[in-house]
Amino acid sequence: MSKRRAAFLTLGCKVNQYETDAMEEILEKNGYDIVSFKETADVYIINTCSVTNMADRKSRQMIHRAKKNNPDAVIVAAGCYVQAAEKEMAEKNMADILVGNNKKKDIAQILEEYFAVKEEEQQVPLVSEVIDINHTKEYEDLTIHKVNEHTRAYIKIQDGCNQFCSYCIIPYTRGRIRSKNPEEVIEEVKNLAAQGYKEIVLTGIHLSSYGKDLGDITLLDVIQRIQQIEDIERIRLGSLEPRIITEQFVKELRACDKVCPHFHLSLQSGCDETLKRMNRKYTTEEYETALNILRTYYEHPALTTDVIAGFVGETEEEFEKTRAYLEKINLYEMHIFKYSVREGTRAQKMSGHVPEQVKTERSDVLLAMAKRHKSEFEKWYVGRKEKVLLEEIVEKNGKKYFQGYTAHYVKVAVELSENDTKLRQNEVIVVDIQGFIDENLLYGKVSIEF
Repeated sequence: MSKRRAAFLTLGCKVNQYETDAMEEILEKNGYDIVSFKETADVYIINTCSVTNMADRKSRQMIHRAKKNNPDAVIVAAGCYVQAAEKEMAEKNMADILVGNNKKKDIAQILEEYFAVKEEEQQVPLVSEVIDINHTKEYEDLTIHKVNEHTRAYIKIQDGCNQFCSYCIIPYTRGRIRSKNPEEVIEEVKNLAAQGYKEIVLTGIHLSSYGKDLGDITLLDVIQRIQQIEDIERIRLGSLEPRIITEQFVKELRACDKVCPHFHLSLQSGCDETLKRMNRKYTTEEYETALNILRTYYEHPALTTDVIAGFVGETEEEFEKTRAYLEKINLYEMHIFKYSVREGTRAQKMSGHVPEQVKTERSDVLLAMAKRHKSEFEKWYVGRKEKVLLEEIVEKNGKKYFQGYTAHYVKVAVELSENDTKLRQNEVIVVDIQGFIDENLLYGKVSIEF
């Protein structure tokens, strides 16, 4: 009997991508061939997202696309949308197998049992493997030894969230906070280092809460231990809660020289009244204090954030407060989102929903600001030397370049000559940055230090 072919598609966040990579490894170990989602496969696994109603719709579309790819294939829907809409999905027969969060580790066994029944019976009833995620304390035991990216590896070390922001469904689809055992984290990072990965990105649903369910262990403890792993050159952190940024935390973080000076602190609004309605647990003053601490300990740190435009009840005056505040704090990158209603959240039931046209207008204002701030931040690097981790060869204006990222996550390209064999993927080089190829890409020459 030939090997079964399995195809994966991931929607949503980096945590989802990590879990997809882990499921791929599990199926490979169990004799499956992993193929592209566009190819004909025996099994299609869609790792869904449910962060917005739009994400739900996209999840349904991808399930439908898998059915079109091969009407005879087994369709598996996994992840957050399944967790949020199990009953509806089962009633509408959207997929053959539903796999909720904390059950992805069992994917091979679930498929094995499904195929065993299918061999005996022509009609197989829908299989639903969904637990009550809100009452589990178990951290799902997933691990990876390789990733789809060639230079950096995203490592999920935390799951769940206890914050209950009024616009967010994630605490209901991911459950309460749970942390990966630090010994297992270190073992996983060592394995990836042995595979040649130079950069590790620590991710989680609410990364700042890592270790709170493990006693005296903190996120800083894990970072300090990864710092000691010889072949790892960079440690990058996923999204952080502003309140974790204290002087003591940053002082100890600064002592770990492998930690990239690139910090994503989720803001969502620059208006205290709006933050209160969102049930965010900080004020704009506290957020700005966190930024100032980081700017004190790091030179020109890359500070990034998320902002929601047009949240429920946001008046013109509140929006103007957000606009002025964002202008003042002047971040490297701002990911601007128009508020999207999510069924099942408190915000859905609030009064004062902002018209779509107004949300678009406000979003456009913030996007223009974000573009300007990003350009100003990157201009600072012209004339400087920076270490760049090379990732891929690209072509711009008829010329070939090797591009990669600095520790600040700024993209830089180095022009390749026809006979250039010195530069290699996954190498860290020093670049003399000379200017811009276009508005989004700095370029330079390899420094003689290399």
